[in-house]
Amino acid sequence: MSASSSGGAGVTAQQSDCGHREFLSDPNTEEEKRAVMAGKAVDPFAMDAGEQTGGAPAGSRTWLPRGLSGSVAKEWFERRRMAMQPWAGFVDQRRFSKPRNFGELCQRVVRNLDTYHSNYTFIFLGLILYCIISSPMLLLALAVFVGAFYIIHLKSLESKLVVFGREVTGVHQLTLAGAVSSPVFWLAGAGTAVFWVLGATLAVIGSHAAFRELDGADMDELMMEPV
Repeated sequence: MSASSSGGAGVTAQQSDCGHREFLSDPNTEEEKRAVMAGKAVDPFAMDAGEQTGGAPAGSRTWLPRGLSGSVAKEWFERRRMAMQPWAGFVDQRRFSKPRNFGELCQRVVRNLDTYHSNYTFIFLGLILYCIISSPMLLLALAVFVGAFYIIHLKSLESKLVVFGREVTGVHQLTLAGAVSSPVFWLAGAGTAVFWVLGATLAVIGSHAAFRELDGADMDELMMEPV
């Protein structure tokens, strides 16, 4: 009886040991377990393991952060472009008039912001681009910021950067690059440029949204909404 019990216990222990080894041998399970135990979030600026070992020898390629890849910007741009309304109707002078009262003004602003949000986004980006191009110092400040971030990121790929006992992640790299380039931004008058862009954006977009008449479909939808 004791021998049978010992044999059963041995089989159970062996199965448990095999299962434990199988769990540890799975790299995905082990990595997930480590991530959960460490409580760390996925870093959008980090590289995938396949990218680190993908064919080319170490140091032969320069890597960009995954969060700054061109595909992400292209996808965002395509979504904005698909949602954009025709510019001919956007600037049609025959569709502009003074609101009759404050209630109509609020309705126009809300509806036009919802209808032309992609157009307004491109206007905002255009004002930013104009402000940067018209100021050589801002161009220099942006170049310093991008260069500092790129150098910091490349250093972090060679070896882990540790500041005050903490590893410098992607977000921290942006902060460090901003701190390095902040004197140049201050000399370039970045604060004044930001206020100018915000003021011009509010003036252009606010005026359009307030004075642009609603389309027929929007008017019918407003009439059907319960009061």
